[in-house]
Amino acid sequence: MHRMMFIALVVASAAVLAACGGAAPTPFGDSVAGQAAFTSTCATCHGADALGVTGLGKDLTTSQFLRDQTDEQMLAFLLAGRPSSDPLNTTGVDMPPKGGNPAFTEDDLKNVVAYLRTIQQ
Repeated sequence: MHRMMFIALVVASAAVLAACGGAAPTPFGDSVAGQAAFTSTCATCHGADALGVTGLGKDLTTSQFLRDQTDEQMLAFLLAGRPSSDPLNTTGVDMPPKGGNPAFTEDDLKNVVAYLRTIQQ
């Protein structure tokens, strides 16, 4: 009798874990597609190697800002951009919404975030 109760408890626990998201999280975006999007737009200011362009865009490989943001926060940042008047803008150059590419979709930007996560040092 105790063995049947134990088996029932194990099965019930497994069902609860599965329902609570016991599976691995879905990736935020596609880093390969993100690299292509980065190269076509973001590299203009951040460099093809993401090491930054003096007077334009920051080094993204060592960016503490990028490291401190969640994927969702980075998506919101890329959607909004950062004007040069923002006190947190240290370059004095506008970071336009969507990196200046109005054709970028949210999925494109998620892909860029996924790519940036792969180059962080």
